[in-house]
Amino acid sequence: QVQLVESGGGLVQPGGSLTLSCAASGFHFSSYAMSWYRQAPGKERELVAGIPSVPVGGIINYADSVKGRFTISRDNANNMVYLQMNSLKPEDTAVYYCYADRMPYGVSYWGKGTLVTVSS
Repeated sequence: QVQLVESGGGLVQPGGSLTLSCAASGFHFSSYAMSWYRQAPGKERELVAGIPSVPVGGIINYADSVKGRFTISRDNANNMVYLQMNSLKPEDTAVYYCYADRMPYGVSYWGKGTLVTVSS
């Protein structure tokens, strides 16, 4: 059974930091590109950061709005992906989703999301 379980969300003040975690199971983790998406109230879901799979390689990419503040990383030994978020802003408030995809095969999975609220 495929599972992507996000954790680490919560309430943080502007300028603060949070680290989101995504625990993956039920698929060959290292073969999948992993990404974080977010969806703010009333807005469409958007890509925050993506990290390539081990076999394909490539570069890590970030949304312009988070470059220099967020860092995505993966631990292939433990099937985990992380999003370190620094200098958080109120506009970062959203539900953050973990996403796994193996595009050449058209296979993808979503987590259920974790809420991040940036407010004083």
